[in-house]
Amino acid sequence: MVRAAAVVLGALGHARLWDDGRMTDVNQSQDTPSSHGGGGSEGAAARDIADVAAVEVITAAAVHLMSAAAVKCGLAEDSEAAGHLDLDEARKLITALAALVTASAPDIGNQHARSLRDGLRSLQLAFREASAVPDAPGEGPGEKFTGAVS
Repeated sequence: MVRAAAVVLGALGHARLWDDGRMTDVNQSQDTPSSHGGGGSEGAAARDIADVAAVEVITAAAVHLMSAAAVKCGLAEDSEAAGHLDLDEARKLITALAALVTASAPDIGNQHARSLRDGLRSLQLAFREASAVPDAPGEGPGEKFTGAVS
């Protein structure tokens, strides 16, 4: 069985840990049990992945792609951001994000799709700015799915 762990941002702005097929709500501002039941000194409760809506899974995947692409474009906030610059990797991540956002937009609703498209566009522009030799219009990362970005 493949095991994956990732932190995602839930629809209500609270962090979730996705680990071993289960979602755990993590209330970072308090050490009290969350509203989903359960307890523990860290205020976390487990939810079966079957209870997670498809829009949350899609959004989580998009957030992971966005975060990784931002780091690879040199947008990380730490002082070592330039050391993480890798435009070849960023291109792949942005293209995958564009495909996911474009394909899922009709199913996830306008509110979610709009936010993802805004983030995608920002990454496409950051990539263009970070490139020593900009791609031709329509040839940038993900532009075969989104159209030319300017």
